[in-house]
Amino acid sequence: MISNKARQISPSETLKVSAKAKQLAREGVSIVSLSAGEPDFKTPAHICNAAIEAITDGFHGYTMNTGMPELREAISEKLKRDNRLAYPPDHIVCSNGAKQSIGFSLLATIDEGDEVIIPAPYWVSYPQMVKLAGGTPVPVSTQFDNNYKLTPGQLEDAITEKTKALILCSPSNPTGACYTRNELKELAAILSDHPRILIFSDEIYEYIVFDDDHVSILNAAPELKNRTVLINGFSKGFAMTGWRLGYMAGPKEIADAVAKIQSQETSAPSSISQKAGLAAYTGSMKPVAEMREAFKKRRDYIVEALRSIEGVECFMPSGAFYVFPNIKAFLGLHTENGDLISTSTDLSMYLLESHGVAAVPGDAFGEPNGLRLSYANSMEELEEAVERLRDGLSSLS
Repeated sequence: MISNKARQISPSETLKVSAKAKQLAREGVSIVSLSAGEPDFKTPAHICNAAIEAITDGFHGYTMNTGMPELREAISEKLKRDNRLAYPPDHIVCSNGAKQSIGFSLLATIDEGDEVIIPAPYWVSYPQMVKLAGGTPVPVSTQFDNNYKLTPGQLEDAITEKTKALILCSPSNPTGACYTRNELKELAAILSDHPRILIFSDEIYEYIVFDDDHVSILNAAPELKNRTVLINGFSKGFAMTGWRLGYMAGPKEIADAVAKIQSQETSAPSSISQKAGLAAYTGSMKPVAEMREAFKKRRDYIVEALRSIEGVECFMPSGAFYVFPNIKAFLGLHTENGDLISTSTDLSMYLLESHGVAAVPGDAFGEPNGLRLSYANSMEELEEAVERLRDGLSSLS
C-alpha cells in the first residue's frame, strides 16, 4: 500500500528526540531540553497585533497563490535593504514555511538521478527532500577543525556529470557556523567552472549573526544570481515558528515552476500569517536585536561551559542558536550500568534517559562525532543542562 518514495524517507530525528523528551516529562521525569530548533521568545507584539487586526477585519479568505502582493513587495524591499539584492515581486513565492519553499524548489528543479551536494553536518530534512524530488543526495563530510564548513577542494571532488545542485546553509543548522565572504568567493570560483549547477542558499538564520553582518553567497558572487535560489522566512529571526511563513526568491523560471507546484499542493500560506509577516518586515527591528543579544550571551556562556568539561571540544559558532560540540572522546565508553556508548545516538539517549537532558545526536545530521545543543532556553535552564551534561559525561568509563 505504501509508495517506494514514502518507504525511503526517514522521520525527522530532531522531532523524534523532542517527542521522547516530552513523553518523559509527561511521565514526571525532570527534563531540560536542548533539542528544540525554535526561539524561546514570544512573537513581537506589533506582529501579533497585525494578525489580530487581520482577524477582526475579516481578512479570512484565500490570497494569491504566490502570496499577497503587499507582502511580496515588502520582501522585495527587505532583500534590497538588508541584503543589497534586487528581486522583483514576481520572482518571489511565499509558502507555508521556509521548509516548504526548499521542498517545492527541489521538486521544481531536480529530476530522477540528479545529484545534489549537501555539506555534512546538514539539516536533517535536506537529504530526505532531495529523495522525495527523485534526486540523489551526496553528503560531503566537513571537518571540525574547519568549523564544519565546505572547502573548495571538497566541493570540486564531489562534482560529477550528474551534479545538479548544491545546498548551502549559512548560518548553519546544526553547527551555527557562518561562511565568510572570502570563503563564499572561493566556493563560487569552483561553481563558476560548472555553469549547470544550481545553488540553494538557505538563509533562514540571517538575523541571528553575532560578530559580523550576514553575507549571502550572492553578495560574494553576484554573477551566480541566475542559478541561485534564496530560501528564507520569518520563523527564526522573529520567533514565528508556528506561523508557518517562508519564501523563495530566484530566477523567474524557477519561481513560476514553484508557484505551479504550490497551486496544486497547498495554495498560498495563511492570510493571517501573511499580514503578520508584512508587519515583521515593515515594523521595528528592535525586538530582533534584543533576541540576538540574548542569544549571544547564551552562546558565550554555553561554549565556555562545554569547554570546561573534560573530553568535550567546541568551537565558537558565529550565528543561529546551536552549538555542535565534538564528543568523539566519549564513544566507546560505558555507562554506569555497563552499556556501551557506540554512537552519538547512544550517547544522546543515555543523557536523556539517565540524566534528563535532551540533545539531538550528530548521527541525524550526518556527523557521528557531534551533538546538537540548542541554547534557545533561559540561562537558568542552560546552567542546569550543563551540570547534567557534566555529571552524565563524567560518569562514563
